[in-house]
Amino acid sequence: MSRPAVLFPLFAGVETLPGVGAKTARNLEQIDIARPRDMLFTLPVSGVDRALRDTIVGITPPTTVTVEVTVGAHVPPRRKGGPARVFVRDAKTEFQLVFFHARGDFLTRHLPTGQRRVVSGKLEIFDGLAQIVHPDHILRPEEAGDLPAFEPIYPLTAGVTQKLMQKAAEGALDRLPDLAEWADPPLVAREGWPSWADALRAMHRPAQMADLSPNAPARQRLAYDELFAHQLTLALARSALRRGKGRASKGDGHLRQRVLAALPYRPTGAQDRAVAEIVADMASDRRMNRLLQGDVGSGKTLVAFLALLNAVEAGGQGVMMAPTEILARQHLDGLRPLAESAGVRLDILTGRDRGAERVAKLADLAAGKIAILVGTHAVFQKDVAFADLRLAIIDEQHRFGVSQRMELGAKGHAADVLVMTATPIPRSLSLAQYGDMDVSVLDEKPAGRKPVKTALVSTQRMEEVVDHLRRALHEGRRAYWVCPLVEESELVDLTAAEERFRMLRATLGEGVVGLVHGQMPPAEKDAAMADFVAGRTRVLVATTVIEVGVNVPEASIMVIERAESFGLAQLHQLRGRVGRGTEASTCLLMYQAPLSDTAERRLSILRETEDGFRIAEEDLAMRGAGDLIGTAQSGLPRFRIADLERQAGLMAIAQSDARRLLAEDPGLTGARGEAVRVLLWLMEQDRAIRLISVG
Repeated sequence: MSRPAVLFPLFAGVETLPGVGAKTARNLEQIDIARPRDMLFTLPVSGVDRALRDTIVGITPPTTVTVEVTVGAHVPPRRKGGPARVFVRDAKTEFQLVFFHARGDFLTRHLPTGQRRVVSGKLEIFDGLAQIVHPDHILRPEEAGDLPAFEPIYPLTAGVTQKLMQKAAEGALDRLPDLAEWADPPLVAREGWPSWADALRAMHRPAQMADLSPNAPARQRLAYDELFAHQLTLALARSALRRGKGRASKGDGHLRQRVLAALPYRPTGAQDRAVAEIVADMASDRRMNRLLQGDVGSGKTLVAFLALLNAVEAGGQGVMMAPTEILARQHLDGLRPLAESAGVRLDILTGRDRGAERVAKLADLAAGKIAILVGTHAVFQKDVAFADLRLAIIDEQHRFGVSQRMELGAKGHAADVLVMTATPIPRSLSLAQYGDMDVSVLDEKPAGRKPVKTALVSTQRMEEVVDHLRRALHEGRRAYWVCPLVEESELVDLTAAEERFRMLRATLGEGVVGLVHGQMPPAEKDAAMADFVAGRTRVLVATTVIEVGVNVPEASIMVIERAESFGLAQLHQLRGRVGRGTEASTCLLMYQAPLSDTAERRLSILRETEDGFRIAEEDLAMRGAGDLIGTAQSGLPRFRIADLERQAGLMAIAQSDARRLLAEDPGLTGARGEAVRVLLWLMEQDRAIRLISVG
């Protein structure tokens, strides 16, 4: 399949647009404009009202005005480099135009005394006099019609002017092809949206400021097209996964019953519901591709283990993948008692397994003697073979891309895949990131989890905090002390963590304080963690390496230094490391005064609530989508037009629309399907195009 010819003019080089030469083309690349298509999708960021008025009287400066004037006297600069002034008179009053460094006869040529001109620029008051410094436009009255009444303002980069952007955008609009409608006609009618081409014309030729708002119909329409193309790609990936025949894995529940009988508590309703959804998926002959999303401490591990047992009951094996060795060992410790009560063999495979021991493990795995394996990336190695892998569980999604999910699924004959994440994500973002998956949400806390008391303390009270810590250690408690990320530089973090470690060691005593940071060799990091887990050290000074998944139930104090420099989601994850045992836990957010308004709002939200979903929604509102997940490593698409914070509702519409269309026309061969193929080419969703051509 190749790009449809109707789109060729939009995919030519940007230098084919009017006013763009080779040098400007290089400058435009700085703002991601390489072709006419990119110019079309670079929308104005604001606009200027240039409607013609007869006078400046009654206008409140500073503001842009366009007015017809009679040119009066020229006053040359009093000193070298000083301003030249030209007096002008509109229908009611006189004001002046000011020019610095005007060359030669420029002013007398463009502003001949006694003639009429239309001037447009920013009106300001200086020393009590109205003036326009360097008007943006000076036109003869008969040329005034060329000036748009409302002028779009584009994002710029060095060497590119507004005039050039406007000219290039007009040139790109002239190339708009006539494309068949790909959106659902009832939706377009209900929302009152223009067609794709009309929407682009409306955005590049706005008549007023309101036309540029995220809620303007033309902008909504273009955002929808972008989200729809993205959701179609995810929906195609989802149906390709589902087309790959799965295997029905139906367990009889006898192993799960043993575990539930051994538990000292009842699972929550949310846990029961999630298990039921997963078991139903596994029983169908389509491949499961499900996301288990649960807040800190919502009991994902139990749900995951019951799912693994379902695979074992069906005669197969299960694997649980973790991003790091520390987490893999922790899963092992957490699952071991459950595996014992079920009577199944559980083992671990990491990069540390070598020699005869590894060979023996691999043989047992291939022979089906190991029912459930916990592992790191080491599981992807070629010589790792299962007897019958039915279920792969991946922990902490964002460390694994879609391709790795597929690779792991390929280890088993059509294994089902379950992804777990402890990061609550607002719905619009989870659709952007996981739109190819079905989602189960754990939104209840298991009984017996004690709330964590959260307090804000200024860094000036450091000594009090250390005293408080000393008393707590005497009572046998354990604490985390998290040091801030300074300036993104790992070396600086290191010194911050090391200094704090030395200070605490000096005041609390040798052998009581441990240190772990990102720059340590993995073996040292594991040893420091192991000392803390075993209680040999009682305070663990750490950079943020501990935020994901570390589980030490005895730790009941969390001190986060310079809390204002962390994101909300990160603070919530860190706080989730305490409150896992029987003791009442505290989290101290230490901040450096004075706090900015947003930092204060962030920290007070944490003080008010432990609900990760509410925190995530607030975070999205405050920081925006790209920052929330860290676009670089999240696999979160970068949208040119759609704004996930302000247009969240569109994402859900786009997803259901994409799934419905594929259910009705899986090969996209109908009339609307053909139009949608053009949209996918236009939006450069190459992955989707490959998936259609394979299908």
